[in-house]
Amino acid sequence: MSRRALVAKTYKLYLGGAFVRSESGRTDPIDGVNVPRGSRKDVRDAVKAARGAFGGWSGKTAYNRGQVLYRFAEALESRSGEFGSAAEVGSAVDLLVHYAGWTDKIPVVMGGINPVAAPYLSFSSPEPTGVVAVLAPDEPALLGLIREIAPALAAGNTVVAVVSRVSPLPCLDLGEVAGVSDFPGGVLNLLSGRLDELVAPLCGHRDVNAIIDATGDSALAALIDEHAAETVKRVSRPLPDTDSLTRLEALVELKTAWHPIGS
Repeated sequence: MSRRALVAKTYKLYLGGAFVRSESGRTDPIDGVNVPRGSRKDVRDAVKAARGAFGGWSGKTAYNRGQVLYRFAEALESRSGEFGSAAEVGSAVDLLVHYAGWTDKIPVVMGGINPVAAPYLSFSSPEPTGVVAVLAPDEPALLGLIREIAPALAAGNTVVAVVSRVSPLPCLDLGEVAGVSDFPGGVLNLLSGRLDELVAPLCGHRDVNAIIDATGDSALAALIDEHAAETVKRVSRPLPDTDSLTRLEALVELKTAWHPIGS
């Protein structure tokens, strides 16, 4: 009996809850594999999917978002042997569990009643910013990506992430994990490709509300800031050891309401 031929894996982008080839059909050879090279059209499709999913995701209860993030952690743990470094995968799983626990604590920690010396009550409550563009670090590929997308998702935002350019394969595999984790299509979108082609259409897109730049590239920072300034986007550049609250604060907006009391 002849041995059957193995089916070669074709890596794809993860957009709108589906696995798609780059619209351009281009690829880059990395580690002996053809990795899809995302295009401007792929960026537009990803942002459109993220915007369409934002209302449903931000409207879910904090408990439900926490359950989905916990399921994400479970699914990643179940496939941990496929992602290389056990220590890196373990840290990524722990981060997801950590932020799953944050979802219902964000309003308590960041919101509250404001003291006002007048016959009315003022209170503030946090709301998600919207569509967040994430430029993930090159290393560590998987942990670096999780470190930036987890707080954005926990806060109720939707995400379009450009994954590691050096080691994109585990990040694209993460799309398969997200696909079985109860995320509605469009909540998390993963693009691979070249930053010199993707930064302008992503960071300059008018439907992107905030940018997380974790590339550590000072030359690229000026270009990102220039595109962000056109539509007054918030840009954050968290260091790897930035605490959870600081990361979350950068991805929410405080809404303040005034209510008359007394006479």
